[in-house]
Amino acid sequence: MATPKYKTSKASAASRKAANMKLAAPTLTKCTKCGSLILPHRVCPKCGYYKGVQVVNPEE
Repeated sequence: MATPKYKTSKASAASRKAANMKLAAPTLTKCTKCGSLILPHRVCPKCGYYKGVQVVNPEE
């Protein structure tokens, strides 16, 4: 098994680990009724529709 020849610095190890910890932007879809951007598989908070059926009354 290969062994390291020199000690890896804390900065090198931290930057290598941090390269995989980036945040991804959430995927947004358009509401079929009002056209506002919402998270997929969620009720639209503006119009209260989900898959073309009104599920909740909007809070306005």
